[in-house]
Amino acid sequence: MAVSPTVKFNDGNTIPQLGYGVWQVKDDVAEKVVGLALDAGFRHIDTARIYGNEAGVGRALAASSVNRDDVFVTTKVWNEDQGYESTLAAFDASMKRLGIETLDLLLIHWASVHRGLYLETWKAFIELQKSGRVKSIGVSNFPEEQLREIVAETGVTPAIHQIELHPFFNQEQLRKVNNELGIVTQAWSPLGQGGDILTHETITKIAEKHDATPAQVVIAWHLAIGNVVIPKSVTPERIVENFEALNITLEAKDVDVINALSHEDGRIGPDPAKAEF
Repeated sequence: MAVSPTVKFNDGNTIPQLGYGVWQVKDDVAEKVVGLALDAGFRHIDTARIYGNEAGVGRALAASSVNRDDVFVTTKVWNEDQGYESTLAAFDASMKRLGIETLDLLLIHWASVHRGLYLETWKAFIELQKSGRVKSIGVSNFPEEQLREIVAETGVTPAIHQIELHPFFNQEQLRKVNNELGIVTQAWSPLGQGGDILTHETITKIAEKHDATPAQVVIAWHLAIGNVVIPKSVTPERIVENFEALNITLEAKDVDVINALSHEDGRIGPDPAKAEF
């Protein structure tokens, strides 16, 4: 069985570069598919309070023959729970649902700029890390301005920044900012949505050349440019197929032509600088 490479954080911890995401997966289904993902070789599970499936993930972890210490678990504090004390309470509730003692990674789910609470939330994260209950702390969906602000105000740099990132929207500028600050970049919606990326002629031609699926090619591209990536599927065959993307090595010219697919209108989700939810 293949083993995911790991990426080192600025705090000294490491994260498996290929993980399994459970966005839009119902709680009872999450229990089943996380078990399948662990069986397939995944050792990195990404959930969030707002997904409503932390308990299912926790049940899968408890039922698995894979040692808990060998599985990297991420969850996130939702926008409505931001603020110092409410963040601490939200974390406790997430840990209860997950049924674990220590969390590998906690993320602020969105900067939620209009609330103006991301800095207090980040300070709560720092305390949780100091207490030892969370090994690493990071952010998700932060504009550059707010990302730089929390670092400047606290002196603590996020270990990772999870952002929308796929071949049609490769976030070159924000990846450069992350790299400058020593922050690992993680991609959500890594395959895009609706199948447009997976049926694009550039992707399908590269897939044919490597005797791979289009999804495997896109995952391999993420790995090649240094992203941590968390593809999601609830189909057993595709869960295995996604993990086997580790066996695909793209040529430099493959990476270059996929990089060239990115365009300004490629964003699928909300703009973090403008989102008000």
